[in-house]
Amino acid sequence: MQVKRFFAADMRQAMKLVRDELGADAAIIGNRRIAGGVELTAALDYTPQALAPRVPNMELEDELRKTASRIVSAQAELSMRGDSDATTNRQLFAGLPLTAAEPLVEPTFVEPPRPAAPAPAAAVDQRVFDSMRFELNGLRELLEVQLGSLAWNQLQGSKPQQANLWRRLQRIGLSGPLSRDLLALTTEIEEPRQAWRMLLAHLARMIVTPEIEPLEEGGVIAMVGPAGMGKTTTLAKLAARYVLKYGAQNIALVSMDSYRIGAQEQLKTLGRILNVSVTHVDPGQSLANALDPLLRKRVVLIDTAGLQASDPALRMQLESLAGRGIKSKNYLVLATTSQKQVLTAAYHSYKRCGLAGCILTKLDETASLGEVLSLAISHELPVAYLTDGPRIPDDLHLPRRHQLVSRAVSVQMQEEPSEEAMADMFADLYHSPAKRVG
Repeated sequence: MQVKRFFAADMRQAMKLVRDELGADAAIIGNRRIAGGVELTAALDYTPQALAPRVPNMELEDELRKTASRIVSAQAELSMRGDSDATTNRQLFAGLPLTAAEPLVEPTFVEPPRPAAPAPAAAVDQRVFDSMRFELNGLRELLEVQLGSLAWNQLQGSKPQQANLWRRLQRIGLSGPLSRDLLALTTEIEEPRQAWRMLLAHLARMIVTPEIEPLEEGGVIAMVGPAGMGKTTTLAKLAARYVLKYGAQNIALVSMDSYRIGAQEQLKTLGRILNVSVTHVDPGQSLANALDPLLRKRVVLIDTAGLQASDPALRMQLESLAGRGIKSKNYLVLATTSQKQVLTAAYHSYKRCGLAGCILTKLDETASLGEVLSLAISHELPVAYLTDGPRIPDDLHLPRRHQLVSRAVSVQMQEEPSEEAMADMFADLYHSPAKRVG
């Protein structure tokens, strides 16, 4: 038997190390939390040892027999005493004289003993609960990984055509739940090419785009999102697009970014080039008061600061944008080069201000569009604009759903996803309510 310990940042990475090192037949015989991650103990050719035969303890058995005999004698004595007390009670209530040996005793009321207050429970160390919670989470992750592998292997064996479609959707980068929903719409199509075309058609229909371009609709439009997503560049492209079409008289720019070095100077330069007024709103200043002189403008574009989710200033900024007197349409700017976890965290951090849609940037640099499309579809975020280069405003485009899907297919991964990646994707499906796949 070969036993080895593995260290990783989380349970899934540790399981992958076990599979790569010892193979799929390895058995997990222990796991514990360590500083910076988890430790798994795995064994190959592991067979649980049989329990040792029980050796009888003659002295203990003799004591148990004696105790049983005493219990029987005590029960008999109690039974006889109960019969005697019953006879006495019958004589008393029937008015019969008692014998001299049985003196009359005045009945006295004895207050029943009050139940003792429960002893205070011993304080349990919080670390014990944390350890138990970690163990349960580790077991759940192990089960999800194993179930994902079993589900994927079963699908490959029973429905190879659907397994091939799963692989193609994963090459685009779509999430597991979205892939499952798309495949459920094409289960009755047997011809592979037709099924693939129908999948892409359904995907295009799931993408929401605004009926009226936001600049045409007018009003207060704010760019929100984490740092590095391209908010300021996108605002510059929108402003230039409007000025080229309608002139500079009915548009104004507002900057709420007092944290990034040079952010205000950058917007001032843009305003000077476009001949558009620029207003700066400092932290703590009322956004409604700053916007009041600009209400006669047809379009007001707001550039916000990209702050961390834990920064208290972010909450103040989002509350200002969500104020009743603002009526701002807030668009989440998402760089398509960002990882899925970054995109998801950005949505949950900025959804508090009320999102009218999203703007996808850096399409010319991305290697996958599936992650950002999955986020927009699952949270019903309309895709308002696309940007695919540094030119202002030439690289700003209105989205076309079928063109966006075609672009997602054209930049898909060239390599097939690994078996481990497919098994992990199936394991993720066990987090969602509908767990059936294939």
